[in-house]
Amino acid sequence: MPELPEVETTVAGLRPVLQGHVLTRVETRRADLRTPFPPDLRQRLTGARVTTLSRRAKYGLIDTDRGDVMIFHLGMSGRWRVDPAEVGKHDHLILETDAGRRLALCDPRRFGFVDLVTADTLGEYPPFTRMGPEPLDAAFTGPALHATLAGKTSPIKATLLDQRVVAGLGNIYVCEALHMAGIAPERAAGALSPEQCSALVAAVKQVLTAAIEAGGSTLRDYARPDGELGYFAKQWRVYGREGEACPACATPVSRRAEGGRSTFYCSTCQR
Repeated sequence: MPELPEVETTVAGLRPVLQGHVLTRVETRRADLRTPFPPDLRQRLTGARVTTLSRRAKYGLIDTDRGDVMIFHLGMSGRWRVDPAEVGKHDHLILETDAGRRLALCDPRRFGFVDLVTADTLGEYPPFTRMGPEPLDAAFTGPALHATLAGKTSPIKATLLDQRVVAGLGNIYVCEALHMAGIAPERAAGALSPEQCSALVAAVKQVLTAAIEAGGSTLRDYARPDGELGYFAKQWRVYGREGEACPACATPVSRRAEGGRSTFYCSTCQR
C-alpha cells in the first residue's frame, strides 16, 4: 500500500499539472472504487480552479477556488497517470485542465477512494478527527511522543501504526525507523525512555525525508505520476531483507508475521 512518502511524492507530481489551472472535464468511468464516487463530483469540480494541493497522513488533498476539497486515497494499487496516451480499463477518474493536460486515476484493485468536502469542514472529516500529529511536523517531538506512549503496553511497532498516535506511518517506514533507532519492534511502547523516544522521532523524520527524496518505495503497482518508479527500496536497511546482513552489525535480518504484516528487524541491534 502506498504510504506517506508515496502520497507526498504523488502530490508533488500533481502540483505542476493542476495547481492554478481550471478543471475543464471531470469524468468518472464507473460508479465506485472502495466507496461510491460523490454523486455531485462532476458538477462541483468542472470549471473550478485548483488552488493548492497538499497531503494529510496517507490522503491527498486538492483544493479549489469554489471552497471544495477533493480527497483521494490510493488504496493498495492506486496511482495517478499524467497525460496517458490513451485511457485504460483501470483508469476510473479522468481530470482535464485548461492547459490541455489529462490526469487519470488508475486503480486496478479499487481499494482507493475519492471524496469531496468543503474546506471549512475538512477538519471534521471523520478519518482526520482521530489522527495524531504529522510525523514531519515540528509538533512531533521526542517529549510529545513519550507523553503519548505513557502507560501503553502494546508493542511499539503496532503503536506507531496507530494513526491516533502519529498520522501516516506504515509498515515499511516503521520497520526502518525502529532499526535506525535501535529499538526492538516488540518493546512495550510505554517502556521507552525519553532518550529513546527522541531517537525514534529523529529516525522517523530521517527515514521519511529520505524516502520522499527518493520518490518513495516501489511495491507492486506504485509509481510516481510521471510513471517513474520510487527508488527508496534500494536504501532499505531491514525491510524485505530477511536473512541478509544487518547494515550495522552483520547479523542476519529476521522476519516475523503479525496480523498479515511482516516485521523485519535485527535481533542484535534492536533492544
